[in-house]
Amino acid sequence: MGLRWYTTVVDSHDVATLGHWWAETLGWLVAVETDTEVILVPPHAFDQSRSIPLDEHGPGLAFVSVSDDRAGKNRLHIDLAPAPGDDQAALVDGLIGRGATLADVGQGNVAWTVLRDPEGNEFCVLTPRA
Repeated sequence: MGLRWYTTVVDSHDVATLGHWWAETLGWLVAVETDTEVILVPPHAFDQSRSIPLDEHGPGLAFVSVSDDRAGKNRLHIDLAPAPGDDQAALVDGLIGRGATLADVGQGNVAWTVLRDPEGNEFCVLTPRA
């Protein structure tokens, strides 16, 4: 009996706003939404050609309600990779236009861009890759 990566949980003050922000960012779907939790899954999880049980698709993202603030840099973050031919700078600009902010976590002069989502969680936009 093995373990399977089921979901990554993100603590959030406003689960609806942050969950929907990430759904739009990733092009994912909201599978569950309550006052205290929003769960996102990749679009193929709702493949209309067949029924895919929630436990048979790749990891999702869950946004859960918390009242406390985090302190310091994230110990875990998401790396987003543009598709080949996509303009990394334009994608970053689009994210900033939707509420992300540039972040300096001591990364120096690197090929990726570190951002914070609207609640301050760090993530990176890498250079395009297949």
